[in-house]
Parts: sequence; C-alpha cells; structure tokens
Amino acid sequence: MTHMTIPEKGSSREAVISNLKSMKSGDADWHSGQLFGLIYEAGERVEKLVREAASLFMIENGLSPLTFPSLLKMENEVVSMVLSLMEGDDHTVGCTTSGGTESIFMAIKAARDWARQEKPQISKPRMVVPVTAHPAWNKAAHYLGIDIVMTPVDDCFRADTTAMKDAIDENTIILGATAVTYPHGMVDPIPAIGTLAEEYNLWLHVDGCLGGLMLPFLRKLGYDIPAYDFRVPGVKSISADVHKYAYTPKGISTVLYRNSDLRKFQFFMYTEWPGGVYGTPSLAGGRPGSAIAAAWAVMHYLGKEGFLQLAQDARSATEKLMQGIANTPPLYVLGKPDATVFAFGGKDVNIYELSARLKDRGWHAEAQHLPASLHMTVSPIHNTIVDDFLKDLGECVVDLPATDAEDISEMAAMYGMIGTMTDRKVAREFALAYLDDLYNLK
Repeated sequence: MTHMTIPEKGSSREAVISNLKSMKSGDADWHSGQLFGLIYEAGERVEKLVREAASLFMIENGLSPLTFPSLLKMENEVVSMVLSLMEGDDHTVGCTTSGGTESIFMAIKAARDWARQEKPQISKPRMVVPVTAHPAWNKAAHYLGIDIVMTPVDDCFRADTTAMKDAIDENTIILGATAVTYPHGMVDPIPAIGTLAEEYNLWLHVDGCLGGLMLPFLRKLGYDIPAYDFRVPGVKSISADVHKYAYTPKGISTVLYRNSDLRKFQFFMYTEWPGGVYGTPSLAGGRPGSAIAAAWAVMHYLGKEGFLQLAQDARSATEKLMQGIANTPPLYVLGKPDATVFAFGGKDVNIYELSARLKDRGWHAEAQHLPASLHMTVSPIHNTIVDDFLKDLGECVVDLPATDAEDISEMAAMYGMIGTMTDRKVAREFALAYLDDLYNLK
C-alpha cells in the first residue's frame, strides 16, 4: 500500500475547490430534507447567518479568553441562555464543549472526582445507566476506569427504575438518564430516578444532548413534556447540545451543573509547567471560535419566538410522519415518543431492506437493532417533504421480504446478522473489523 504524501507542488485555488465540490457531490443531499439525522436544518436564512458568523471567528482560538475576550463573552452568554431553558437559577453554571460526547464525558469525570471526595472508601466506582443511553456513556466509562451497568427499559422504551434501583450497590456513584433517547425518542422517568439519586446520595446526570434545545420549547407550546431538568431535585448535571436543535454548525454543546462547587470537579489545572499555569474548563485545549460565534448568533437571531416556530414545525412534521407510518401496514411506530425523534419497525418483514429501498430513492433513515427499526430525527425542514416521503414509503413497503429472506441488500444482511448474534463479543469483533477497514489508508 502506498500512502498519500503532500504534493511536491501546490494546486491552484480553482483546482482545489473543484476537487472539493466533486467529492461533496457524492454526499447525502441534506438540503432536500431527505436526511433524518446528523444534520439539523432550520432553513436557508439560518444557514446563511451561521456561515457569516462562523467566518468572522474562524481562526480565533477559545483556549485564551484573555486574548479573545469576545469569545469568552459569547460563550458565557450561550451557557446562560441554555441554563435558562433548563430551569436553572442564580447558582447553576456550565461550560461549552465540542459536542455531546465531550459533555457527557466531562460530567462523568466531575462525578467521579466528586465521589473521590464524598465517598473515599470506593475504589472501584460504578454507574448505572439504561441500555438506551448513548454509547458516549460507555466510552467515558472505558476511558475513566468506571464500571458501567446497563439496565433494561420498560415496554415503552423508557428506563426501568426498579431495575436501576436493584443495580445500585455500595460502589455505585452515578445514575444516568436521557431526554430524549436517540434510539426511540423517549424521556426517561427522571423524577423517579432523581429520587433514587437523593436516597443513595448519587450523582444523577441527565443527557439532554438531543432534546435539550427542543423540549423546553415544546413545553411552552403546550405539549406534555415530562420533567427532566433542574426542577428535579436529584439532578446534579445536564448536557445539552447547541449544534442539534439550535441549528448551529458542529461542534458546540453545553454541560451544566447545579452549582459551581460541582463544576469545579470538571476543571483541569496544572501549575508546574515551564510554559506557565495551564488550566482548561473542558477536555479540549484549543477550541474553534467559529462554533461559539455561530451559536451566539443563532440564539440572538431567532429569539424565543423563532425557536418556538421551528419547534412547532418540527413537531408537526413528526406527528404527520408517525401517523402516516402507522397507517402503512405492516409498519408501526415504537412506543409513544415525546418530541421530534422516533423509530419505526415492521411486523414480519426485513426493515433493513426497506431502508435500502428508501436510500435508492434518496431517503436516509438510519438502521437500528435490538429491536430492528429505522431511526427518524425530524427537523423543521421535514415539514415540506412529509407527503413525498410517505408516498415513497408506501411504494417501498410493497412485497417487502420477510426477515429470513435471502434475496436482500448487503446492508440488510449485515444488520440482520449482527442484530441476531447472541454472542455480543462476536458482534463487537465484527463491528471492530468493519471500522478498521473503513478507516484503512487506501
């Protein structure tokens, strides 16, 4: 294998841009509203604003608030605005991060260090988290040396609090909950989990990365949204992504704490370096100013009124899509989702083959397993494509093969196989080999 090297001579600007556009032409066309995930689209006017705002601070580095005080001001204001949505008070504080994974990681790191002070007798800390929690919890557990116990969910795909209570032991330091879960779009019973946290003196972190910038506005619109924020007494920290339903570029998220005493466990300080005192609020050192500026710009540009309208558009599209899917036998929506995220499956048919057929028509609905389903994250843009999607869906579901059929797509075969492996270690090795090959230098 020959690895690519830097060219001996540079190319013209026109050639470089032409190559970029050529490569981009093979990507999913998210502007068309055919992508249900990864991108959160609020329309051309918001996209134009974030491009302009980001370009003004594209080179600036958030590592040094003294050098770029404008970034510090914007960052603090973004955190403050998100805190207001999480029902924070004069004592709640927070930080920005690069995304939901880092936010969850920092909250768990803070909880671990808090437990070292509050529960010094624990040498092998554990956390208890529902199986629907984002894999970022597992990643943080792996990196931070914390055992993780995954508990089942109930028939409605929400955390089973009885199972969580049964899993608590003398080494448990953290409980986890989600609002909303990525696989099925549910808000866990967080008040009940908060009661457990208080009873056993545990740190409860709520992963609101996906729903944090959507649920508050749906609640203001009159939708019945379960309590999940700082109104719940047992909650010590919350993560909420700005680069999802605040429609900003990747990557900016927030991690929020009930008070500054808890947040101090997140910070890192090193005073013995010859280069000076080194301190960072989160995992990253250098941080792009562009993401901070874009987030600040969108929140001021849209205001509450704009966010409310976008939330209504996204929820309306969600309701129409779920109703249309429910009216398309043999398909069905899993549970009763709370916001703008849901999943649907199919009775006695290969749902992954349906995904492949939809992709042939330009629609991208991510495949899931355990149980087999297709994931739908709905943005305001999807209000314009509901009828087209449901029409194609109805046509694609005709003569859909059974789950054990042999004449199905490669993707359907792969997901069907990995989803039915009873030995999850074998499933892990299969996925690991796939990832290794995907990032092979070809």
